[in-house]
Amino acid sequence: MVSFPLQIEPTRLDDPAHVQAFLALLDHYARDPMGGGKPLAEAVRAELPQRLAGRPGFVSFLAFSGPEAIGLINCFEGFSTFSARPLLNVHDIVVHAEHRGRGIAQALLAAAETEARARGCCKLTLEVLSNNQRALAAYDQAGFRPYVLDPAAGQALFLQKWL
Repeated sequence: MVSFPLQIEPTRLDDPAHVQAFLALLDHYARDPMGGGKPLAEAVRAELPQRLAGRPGFVSFLAFSGPEAIGLINCFEGFSTFSARPLLNVHDIVVHAEHRGRGIAQALLAAAETEARARGCCKLTLEVLSNNQRALAAYDQAGFRPYVLDPAAGQALFLQKWL
């Protein structure tokens, strides 16, 4: 569906231009209602690149249209005890609002899948808000399905507890 030059690159957190693009896109997502509707805190903006650079399981890609960064995906490697293999969790995915509906999310998800396969991962996982219909459609198109072990037991839910 992408009908323009699109370049997907691993995010380089040692490159100031990549860091700037990474933070701008993550802030764009955070300000969206589906990202919480609030900008990133200054302390987060100051600490995040360095803290992520030190995490060996962090995987990130930026999507560029020419020199402009228009999409971002952040993932973290986890582990499936049922498969005894790593998994890759998509933690954040954002396409700038001006560029949505053009296949950029599919390209970012494909990059994450390629990396997951290279790492020997058994699956990709993600969480999504139940009312985010655009994201749900994109994930469905990319082959994601609800996590169900036994239909009688129901579908998995994502829960959190703030510390």
